[in-house]
Amino acid sequence: MSELIFMFFGETLVSVPLRQQLAVGSYLIKQKLKAVKKYPLVLMLEPLYRCNLACAGCGKIDHPDEILDKRLSVKECLDAVDECNAPMVSIPGGEPLIHKEMPEIVKGIIERKKFVYLCTNALLLKKKIKDYTPSPYLTFSIHLDGNKERHDTSVCQKGVFDIAVEAIKLTLSKGFRVTVNCTLFQGEKASEVAEFLDYVTELGVEGVTIAPGFSYEHAPQQDVFIKGKDVKDLFRGIFAIGKKRRWNLNHSSLYLDFLAGNQAYECTPWGNPTRNVFGWQKPCYLLADEGHVDTFQELLDTTPWEKYGNVNNEKCANCMAHCGYEATAVEDMLSNPLKALLVSVRGPKTEGDMVEVVAPAYVETNTTQSISDIPIKVES
Repeated sequence: MSELIFMFFGETLVSVPLRQQLAVGSYLIKQKLKAVKKYPLVLMLEPLYRCNLACAGCGKIDHPDEILDKRLSVKECLDAVDECNAPMVSIPGGEPLIHKEMPEIVKGIIERKKFVYLCTNALLLKKKIKDYTPSPYLTFSIHLDGNKERHDTSVCQKGVFDIAVEAIKLTLSKGFRVTVNCTLFQGEKASEVAEFLDYVTELGVEGVTIAPGFSYEHAPQQDVFIKGKDVKDLFRGIFAIGKKRRWNLNHSSLYLDFLAGNQAYECTPWGNPTRNVFGWQKPCYLLADEGHVDTFQELLDTTPWEKYGNVNNEKCANCMAHCGYEATAVEDMLSNPLKALLVSVRGPKTEGDMVEVVAPAYVETNTTQSISDIPIKVES
């Protein structure tokens, strides 16, 4: 078991608490021994869509006020945790700290000994931190999309980076687990991303979740998303620099290898099922218009999984998000432990040929506008 746990967490072994390593590793092995084909790894629990930012690459707030005003109750949230029974729960949004009952929701998840990642843009964290108690089961995942200029451009509001950094320092000082969630867009330079990773590592965060942005259909600006080979070239550049750094990236080593173009994966969206204000979302966290069902089992049984993925559906063509492919990488690790161990030891390959993938005719490959070229809408 210890070898499988090591390979699952890869470079993050020293930062992820042993309690979590053992719990998740044990869960994975049980699924493998029971020959379960579709199992959840992380529950994506969206208790609201309302947010206090309007980011260029987010389509979550493109709803009328009657939807943005909806909230999942404490009971609905905890019922979803019980129904899904994944070992980890990610609470994105919207902005979860807006939810008045969020402390009670988090408390209930912790009581179930599930590991909860409370995702936040940190604008409210200084005010709300008193409502939470440090726990090995609770991590604040703070949204930062790069250095100060890039992050403030991404979220379309000046000053947000400084507020988030202040919140990170405060939260760490109070003994909480803290990670950073970073999304990359067009115009990124490997050297700048590396500098950002150096910076947040020096802040003392436990780790960083990093992935290319998904081109939400309802995002207000569609030309900010990085796609195709550009993604893989960018990550190869980042990882080449990272060979001499000590970053803690909160991903399996095989997912990182996938980002660098060295693994040909299809997504396994059931690994990160989504429960939101509409119900259980088909097929995944990122596709909002495919329908919803009432139960997790109905989601598993009625979703036409074969109609999704980057070779089957135009909406999925350029997706490399961890909510679609991290579970795929973990399943590959369980099936091919020696390959996973080798990648974990050497790190992602950053030179040579990339693996060939089946690319349908509708895949878009290039766009020229950088998110850095987009004017910031400054909010007072």
